[in-house]
Amino acid sequence: MATYAIGDLQGCYTPLQKLLEHIQFDPNKDILWFTGDIVNRGPESLFTLRFIKNLGDRQRTVLGNHDLHLLAVAHNTLLEKKADTLKEILTAPDRDELIQWLLQQPLLHHDESLGFTMVHAGLAPSWSLEIAKQLAKEVEQVLQAPDVQNFFTHMYGSLPDRWDPYLQGFDRLRCITNYFTRMRFCYLDGRLELNFKGKIGDQPPGLIPWFQIPNRVNASLKIIFGHWAALSGVTETPNVFALDTGCVWGRCLTAMRLEDGKRFSVDCSS
Repeated sequence: MATYAIGDLQGCYTPLQKLLEHIQFDPNKDILWFTGDIVNRGPESLFTLRFIKNLGDRQRTVLGNHDLHLLAVAHNTLLEKKADTLKEILTAPDRDELIQWLLQQPLLHHDESLGFTMVHAGLAPSWSLEIAKQLAKEVEQVLQAPDVQNFFTHMYGSLPDRWDPYLQGFDRLRCITNYFTRMRFCYLDGRLELNFKGKIGDQPPGLIPWFQIPNRVNASLKIIFGHWAALSGVTETPNVFALDTGCVWGRCLTAMRLEDGKRFSVDCSS
């Protein structure tokens, strides 16, 4: 049995199948972890979502910002964007079943035996694992509540831009969600800057990759994340494993076998 963590798919079903063939995935023995953003921008979001859902207990998926975007559109709190490729899901006969499944997925997955924690974008520098688990659960409970549409109405925005345990209401939920699903760079005090999406070294003065913040509380955790294609899978930071290698942009799709850390990639240029 092997466990493979796979970077952002964004509707790239064909490259996923190519990667699974490459790693000789056995659905009777192996488990797949997905770093979120399983839909949108790519051409096969419906097939991708159905496939992962149908894996049942052979998969672990965390929600990414594109997955939350789909949920917001499906709940009529947001219009589709020009670059979206979600229409096939929204008009599918099993739409409601797929949306309901997605609502049940977590923001954080931790496996004590393997020693890995998976999130989409990262963990706030001030969060311990226990705090991160608690905060993820707060948002997950709202996502699974009957009035979830109210959350999606208030989900978008860049403020508050710094975690404060005394935050309340939708400000608190929005801040938690942004750290888990949108974060790339922070200021030294952990304040988020959500606009710059480029490479390390090209950022404006004062910005630091979240995983390079000095004295980061969760530095001892082995953290798997996606979201940041510009990293090309490289962090140069111990215990931090970036897996979004730009499949949807024609680069490659990457899996990491958690038992030994070996990486596998397939080309996505065609």
